[in-house]
Amino acid sequence: MKYGAKEDREFAIGNSAIPLIFLCLSSVLNIILCIWLVAGLGLGVAGSPLATVISQYFAGLCLTIYAWRHFPQLRFKKAAMVYDQAISKSILSLAGLTALQQSIMNLGMGILMVQGRINSFGVNVMAAFSSAVKIDTLAYSPVQDFGNAYFTFVAQNYGAQQVDRIKQGNRQAIWWILAFCLVISSLVVFWAKPLLALFSSDPEVIQIGIGYLRIEGSFYALIGFLFMFYGYFRAIDEPMISVVLTIFSLGTRVLLAYLLSAIPSIGYIGIWASIPIGWALADLARLYYLHKKAVKSTD
Repeated sequence: MKYGAKEDREFAIGNSAIPLIFLCLSSVLNIILCIWLVAGLGLGVAGSPLATVISQYFAGLCLTIYAWRHFPQLRFKKAAMVYDQAISKSILSLAGLTALQQSIMNLGMGILMVQGRINSFGVNVMAAFSSAVKIDTLAYSPVQDFGNAYFTFVAQNYGAQQVDRIKQGNRQAIWWILAFCLVISSLVVFWAKPLLALFSSDPEVIQIGIGYLRIEGSFYALIGFLFMFYGYFRAIDEPMISVVLTIFSLGTRVLLAYLLSAIPSIGYIGIWASIPIGWALADLARLYYLHKKAVKSTD
């Protein structure tokens, strides 16, 4: 079966351009409304979040209208409005565990837990960390979206029992992650200084931040694979494994950050090193789990 064949389109619409267009329109509207509400109507600080809320509702409404007009299969029908306990339980389980995992990641639990340790090394380390984390997060954010796309691909084929396509997709995903992360890692490692200069003019802060970015940036493939694994386990209806991997990754990071930074000859560099080590250990845990599962299936 070829990718993109007619049979495949039965499992998803696959139209990512339209949401992007409405997102861009929402962003432009947000800027215009922000200027008008803050400066024009004199609402002050309150005008900025109000502009954001209005623009997001605008995008949501436009997408709803577009979907209603162009995709009849998404319209509500009375015959289909029947409560199914099994389906509801499955959706709530997947949604709840995925929301928990995303909350743990996006609320920066690992960062919050080591922030006190970072603060103990002084103002310059704090400033360097704050600046470098912004660059770091922006650099690997596309890989997180890649993981979400991979989740959709695996889920579609898992539901259709297309195991061979999942295996083929796994190989393709690994190569794409490696290629993308190699490019991003190169940019971050070699452009660390000018990137940090956008946030600080202090030479010491920049130098400390360069150390952070060169350590993290060299190992973006590890977190790329981790996002891929998160998506894989959610797709095969095992979202709890994704939650466990997230907690394990963050837990090892926090533990190693305190242990390594307590060694005088390592200092705050130990905090930087703990992050990719946490990624690597979570990846290994996932591989171990899949190996054990494969062994059990052959017994």
